Amino acid sequence: MVRNEEQRFVTTESVTEGHPDKLADQISDKVLDEIIREDRTGRVACETYVTHGLIIVGGEITTTAWADIADIARSTVKDVGYNSPKYGFDYHTCAVLNAVGRQSPDIAQGVDRGGAGDQGVMYGYATDETDELMPLPIVIAHKLTEQLAKVRKEVSPNNIGPFLGPDGKAQITLRYEKGRAVEATDVVISTQHTEELLDEKDPSQMSDEARQRIIDAIALPIVPDYLITDNTHFHVNPTGKFIIGGPQSDTGMTGRKLEVDTYGGMAPHGGGAFSGKDPTKVDRSATYMMRYLAKNIVAAGLAQECLIQAAYIIGEIKPVSFTIDTFGTGKVNDELLEKTIVKLVDLSPRGIIEKLDLLRPIYQKTASYGHFGRNEPEFTWEKTDLVELLQKKLG
Repeated sequence: MVRNEEQRFVTTESVTEGHPDKLADQISDKVLDEIIREDRTGRVACETYVTHGLIIVGGEITTTAWADIADIARSTVKDVGYNSPKYGFDYHTCAVLNAVGRQSPDIAQGVDRGGAGDQGVMYGYATDETDELMPLPIVIAHKLTEQLAKVRKEVSPNNIGPFLGPDGKAQITLRYEKGRAVEATDVVISTQHTEELLDEKDPSQMSDEARQRIIDAIALPIVPDYLITDNTHFHVNPTGKFIIGGPQSDTGMTGRKLEVDTYGGMAPHGGGAFSGKDPTKVDRSATYMMRYLAKNIVAAGLAQECLIQAAYIIGEIKPVSFTIDTFGTGKVNDELLEKTIVKLVDLSPRGIIEKLDLLRPIYQKTASYGHFGRNEPEFTWEKTDLVELLQKKLG
């Protein structure tokens, strides 16, 4: 949240689908998709750990479906782009260890009657700063990493893509004046690459030509022109080079990129990971619902900014608390908004699942480039179909 201060700097990051943590998220969500495709009543809490030459898939799964964990893990690694020994991690040769167990019956008896699959606090946020009703820094950060992946996969003459690896990050720092972004002070692109991009005279460094090509192909097409000034600094692989990347250099685990998954640090999140969890887990489903409600409130013109918090108890059907904060930008009282939403929307886990149509194999797509601010059909929590009803009820 950016207040109307004279000046403030806001920094946000994103990572590519080849980052080890995101590789883990995708494997967990692909397991979930395979279960839901065959068994809509399956219970899934799947965690993945990736490291040098090894993938461990664990957690608790109770289902009548069959999921080939090793095949799911390897196919995900292949699709992400780790398909050659030159990247230090290869779907052909990595080992896969299946350590999945069953969900505790003590938890199941609460979920079976429609209660929440866990306790916790969930948040949803929206702001009119962008068309996506998301904070501008995280929108740009995601677009940078998406562009990095796009360029990597392109095959064309003089394209730098064939020399880039799957692992990558982006970060942007924006300077705000009186609540409005006016300048990008620092743009960071860190991308795994092959030895062809090293400086011939100093092999500890990427060549200046390669750095400029990455700026031209990835940063400049994405960062809005009005934010680029003479003071904007572009940093490409700031340590010098990035040849050893992916799981060869850094372990990855499900649920370690929560700010990337949500609002880039611009709003709170409850701390519960999303990936690998079926929608009876309110860590995921209720967070999606809070985003849906916050977005519709802002889209309806009822506030410029909206943060919603809900809390659940394991096994209980209704949230124990539900609060809305529009930070003084609301056209109606926050308490009136709360009462109206509670009357209009079923906030039970079953109600959320039904409203957002969450028992579908849609989740692997959410595991990269953020769960919010996207318009693909899988992302039902981004719909603004509540706007007309809210405007009617609240004038």
